[in-house]
Amino acid sequence: MTKCNQILDRVVLVKIQANIYGARKKLRKEDLVLADGSELPPEDLASLGSKRLLDPDQLADFNRLKKAAERHCLRVGTRFMGGFVVPVEHADAIVSELEKVAQEFAVNKAKFLAGYDDAVRDWIKKHPSFAGIIEKAIDPMAYVATKLGFDFMVVAIRQPEASSPKDVARLEQQIDSIGGQLFQEVANDAELLLEQSLIGKDQVTRNALRPIKRIRDKLDGLSFLDYRVAPIVTWIDGVLQEIPNRGAIEGALLQEIMAMTMLLADPDKLRRHGEGLSSNPSKVTNDEDTDDVLSSGHPASPISAAVIAPVQTSLLEPKEPPMVDPEDLFAGLLDDLFTDDEGEDHSFADIASRPVLPVAPPALAAQAYGSDNDNEPETHGTDESELPAEAVTEFWF
Repeated sequence: MTKCNQILDRVVLVKIQANIYGARKKLRKEDLVLADGSELPPEDLASLGSKRLLDPDQLADFNRLKKAAERHCLRVGTRFMGGFVVPVEHADAIVSELEKVAQEFAVNKAKFLAGYDDAVRDWIKKHPSFAGIIEKAIDPMAYVATKLGFDFMVVAIRQPEASSPKDVARLEQQIDSIGGQLFQEVANDAELLLEQSLIGKDQVTRNALRPIKRIRDKLDGLSFLDYRVAPIVTWIDGVLQEIPNRGAIEGALLQEIMAMTMLLADPDKLRRHGEGLSSNPSKVTNDEDTDDVLSSGHPASPISAAVIAPVQTSLLEPKEPPMVDPEDLFAGLLDDLFTDDEGEDHSFADIASRPVLPVAPPALAAQAYGSDNDNEPETHGTDESELPAEAVTEFWF
């Protein structure tokens, strides 16, 4: 079985078709009232754009539902060929969520069409000076109904047996691009987490770190796409296990989470980090000299292993990773990142020396984290005393 078929057998392709009425028409010269002597530029120089026929808020729910459908797919899958590839084991759950979106879309469509005429009149009243150009462009309700709809399909992808070498190469190129897309989507989510919840904060709650759990679960479900993904999941699990059951997350632990998120937000560095973690992980974690480097007396955590073992970018001539001092390896690179508000320096070696729990296998970690819930409130840097009772007692991991 080819590499392509091995991957394609484990995924399905989800195609979403969401048609949303644009409520726009081309703006024409006769729609404009020009002052005497005024002249419009020629069409080969500039275009007039479009005019709105309705209040955009009337269509907001349809755009929201389309984005919600895409989020459901991206939670466990990644973009591919105009759709989303998701693991086979998640197909039923995705279908269930998309059916809910389709039902809500249909309800909103019926409601919109019932109030279409009133919405047009309200828009004209809001712009009485331009009532003429709006009325001339209004579409009949029957036409609008054809421009609103939501549907989806889930299909399996297979490589035809009679494919030519050129077609096989083209498909292999597309399959190889999925891993890159996955790393880019993870980077986008991590960058959003940094901007909204971490940068500038001296403490955060567990709720603020929910996106890390979602990133971890997504990578775990698609780890078969790229050999570098599985060690990254184990590394994330090791950091998440250090988070206490109660209290704010601050100090050295928050700095460690910040460093991890910054690495997740850089797709190129994350790929190299995953390659380094996968190059010789047993040597790093089992070497008797590791305890001397860390000076902790505890097994090395994944973040410690990342510090000790440099990324091996070439697999053609594998060699023993040298043991280096963490302070020398990262001297000056993350000085500002690991300095708290009082000016106290927290080096990577300080962080690595803290006792950590042993890393659980990904399957057990996923079970321990539990399921995610879109309805639970997400807080960003909020003091735990300000949260609802259920947000404090129902932990996300």
